[in-house]
Amino acid sequence: MDFVIFNYRWHYRMRRKRRFHLTYCVLIVFLCLASCDPADRNISDTEKKEVVYRMYAGYKKDFPEVRDISPQQAMELLDQEKVVFVDTRMPSEMAVSMIPGAVTKQDLLSHTDRYKDITIIGYCTISYRSGVFARDLAKDEITVLNLQAGILAWILEGGKVYDKSGKEVKRVHVYGDKWDYVPAGYEAVKFSLWERVINSK
Repeated sequence: MDFVIFNYRWHYRMRRKRRFHLTYCVLIVFLCLASCDPADRNISDTEKKEVVYRMYAGYKKDFPEVRDISPQQAMELLDQEKVVFVDTRMPSEMAVSMIPGAVTKQDLLSHTDRYKDITIIGYCTISYRSGVFARDLAKDEITVLNLQAGILAWILEGGKVYDKSGKEVKRVHVYGDKWDYVPAGYEAVKFSLWERVINSK
């Protein structure tokens, strides 16, 4: 009888392990497929602009009430020193490069009075995260414009980016392969698949 019980328990544990491994393998395959992007990157910068603006138009459906601002308009405000950019990305992304003078979300939320008389523009890679951020802040009556198509559109339209030391660089963190539409002459930095899984938790 003891042997029968032991044998049953052993088979039960093995079935659970097999189910776990099967589920794990299916998840890995799904993530790999989701991360694959067959798009041809050997296209012109003009075509890349079309892609990123089209991608942003799809994301915009999640925050239709948020006001957009084009990269060109944002650059004009920057030249007039009438704007502050809010980078809504993660520190490791910001460490690669940022729009000049940009602050973090935490800095904005900690010093809202400091920025009450100037235009606030949020951005991220493609401006999805910043759009959600702007939507949420609107509930607290804080107006944040969203940079249309994010830092990708910014550099594709001729905007400059800088590293933490203030040096102009030709590197941008694009998060993942799906958003790798940097202009010619730029280096795209990306999270690995595992980093993206961890960051999504």
